[in-house]
Amino acid sequence: MELGLIGLGRMGGNMAQRLIRAGHRVVALDFNPEAVRALEAQGAIPAYTREELVSKLAPPRGIWLMVPAGDPTEQTIDALIPLLGLGDVIIDGGNANYKDSMRRAARLKVDGLGFIDAGTSGGIWGLTEGYSLMVGADEADYRRFEPIFQALAPSPAQGYGRVGPPGAGHFVKMVHNGIEYGLMQAYAEGFELMEAKEELGLDLAQIAEIWRYGSVVRSWLLDLAAAALRDDPSLERLQAYVDDSGEGRWTVAEGVELAVPTPVIALALQARFRSRQDSPLGARLLAALRNQFGGHAVRPAE
Repeated sequence: MELGLIGLGRMGGNMAQRLIRAGHRVVALDFNPEAVRALEAQGAIPAYTREELVSKLAPPRGIWLMVPAGDPTEQTIDALIPLLGLGDVIIDGGNANYKDSMRRAARLKVDGLGFIDAGTSGGIWGLTEGYSLMVGADEADYRRFEPIFQALAPSPAQGYGRVGPPGAGHFVKMVHNGIEYGLMQAYAEGFELMEAKEELGLDLAQIAEIWRYGSVVRSWLLDLAAAALRDDPSLERLQAYVDDSGEGRWTVAEGVELAVPTPVIALALQARFRSRQDSPLGARLLAALRNQFGGHAVRPAE
């Protein structure tokens, strides 16, 4: 099967390699020509413009986007629409807001074009481990591209599936990432608590390794935590700055909209916000209030 792929960042490039290794024909495009040439060396068909990419695919075409969510995705779809024909399908594998995906599917349908939102998890490990794929699509479009999903998944029978109509894939991926926020925060708090118990001299890397086998808290995230602690036991080479790419915020907002409580995810998101602040005003005000009402000692700014 053949597929056009736009966006050859680390994840997109790895996905292309996995498809090529499975015997699929991939026409690859990126704004960086070096990324295209590097993937050509891996067996991809190079394209340097959208027009060239479309011309190298036989209709009905399938074009997978791995570009940043928001305006880059919108602009890419806008540019592709005039180049495509009846029955062509655009697949968005990025982390778009599911409401945008529903709107895009409805818009493309008017022009006789299909749309699939493929929530994709696996990160930089997907090339070797495979990707978890949460697919939102019409049934016919899903069946047509199932060989692609099977090639990207951990196995042809596991790790992928149609979860609902267009929009459902990115909705499920949004919730997936919200859960991920909570899990990561729980690990972070637990290991920080153990580090604080200095008199026991706990070896965090050793404990992570113990927990990886047989424990009820074992997971791939724990495997990654163990790897990080082996490499840098005190994580001194890192700043305590944690970014977020949007899905946690959308998950919390959806919980508010549906009146479904999501306290763990909401608090994990707030913890990320706090990690980015240097001597935040709120904490300084707390110190000032304790000093005002109780005469408690404060530490002056350096």
